[in-house]
Amino acid sequence: MKKNISVVVIAILLASLLVACGSNEDKPEELIISTYGLSDDKIEEEVFKPFEEANNVKIITETGTTSERYTKFESNKNSNIDIIELSQSAAAKGYEKGIFEKIDYSKIPSAANLIDSASGITSEGFGPPYTINSIGIIYDEEAIGMEINSWEDLWDPSLEGKISIPEITTTFGPAMVHIASEYKDVDIKSDNGEAAFQGLEELKDNIVKTYAKSSDLANMFTSGEIAVAVVGDFAIPIIKGANPDLTFVVPESGTYANFNTMEINANSKNKELAYKYIDWRISEELQSITPKSFNESPINKKVVLDEDTAKNLTYGKVAENAKSIDYSFVNPLLDEWIDKWNRILNY
Repeated sequence: MKKNISVVVIAILLASLLVACGSNEDKPEELIISTYGLSDDKIEEEVFKPFEEANNVKIITETGTTSERYTKFESNKNSNIDIIELSQSAAAKGYEKGIFEKIDYSKIPSAANLIDSASGITSEGFGPPYTINSIGIIYDEEAIGMEINSWEDLWDPSLEGKISIPEITTTFGPAMVHIASEYKDVDIKSDNGEAAFQGLEELKDNIVKTYAKSSDLANMFTSGEIAVAVVGDFAIPIIKGANPDLTFVVPESGTYANFNTMEINANSKNKELAYKYIDWRISEELQSITPKSFNESPINKKVVLDEDTAKNLTYGKVAENAKSIDYSFVNPLLDEWIDKWNRILNY
C-alpha cells in the first residue's frame, strides 16, 4: 500500500514539474518600449499585436513627451526600457552620453530600404528612423480673416493674441528658433541665434501660449483660445478631427524636418528581440499601413503613397524641400536658448 502511495506521489510531482516547465516555455518574453502614446488602440492592433504573435512576446509601453521620457531614461542608469522612441535632438544627446547601443545594421534587413536622407543617421550607427515629420501652420481662416501662406505671416499684427507655438524643449522648439532667424534674414550659425530671439521678441504679442503637447491644440482651437498654431504634421489628424474646418499649410519656402528614431538601451537584456522589433517597424509591410493609420510619413522607399494619403505628410515635394537641423550646433547652445526663451516668452 505504501509503495502504491509513493508511486502516486512521484507521478503527481513529475506531472507538476512538466506543467511548470511547459508554462515557463510558453510564457512570452517582455519587450518594454518607451513611446509617444498617440493612437494607442491602433498601435496596439496594427503594430504591437502582429509582432507579439509572431515572436511570443508581450510589449509593455511607457508613454509621454520626448522631453519627459528622455529625462527619465537618462537619469536612471538601471532603466528597464529596451527601446525608446525619440526625436533626433534627444537621440543625439543620448549618444553623446553613451546610453544607447551603437546599432549593428546587419541585424536589420529592412534598413537597406531606408530613404536616402536617413543615411546621415544610419552611417553613424545611430538608431534608425521609423518616420519623418515636419512643421507647418494650422489656422482658422474664418476667425482670422486672412490666408496664411508664409512663415512671415505669423508676425502680422492682426494675429495679436491668437497664436500658439511649440515650447523650446519640444521636438520642433529649435525649428521655431530657426524660423525666427530666417524672419530676421540672418544665418542662425553666424550669431548663435541672437537675431532669432530678437525675432521671437517681436512675435511675442501674437503668441497667447506655448504648448508642450500638440494634442492639446485641438481643445485650444475648439475653445477659441487660439486661431493659429505652428505644429508638426503628425498631429494634424487629431486637431482636424475635432476642428475639420481648419487649414494646414506648409510654406513653399520650405520647412524643417525631424526623424523620429528608435534607440536601444545599451543595458537592455533583450537586444536581439529589440532588433527584431525595429526591423518590423521599418518593414515595407508595416510602413505601407502606418501612413493612413497614424499619419506617419514612410521612411521605407519601397512604399508609394496616393495623393490623398500623402497630403498632410512629409512626402514628395514637402520632403524634398525640408531642411535639417544640425543638432551638433543646437545642443551645446540649448540651455542658453531655453533661458532666453523663458525670459522672453514665459516670464
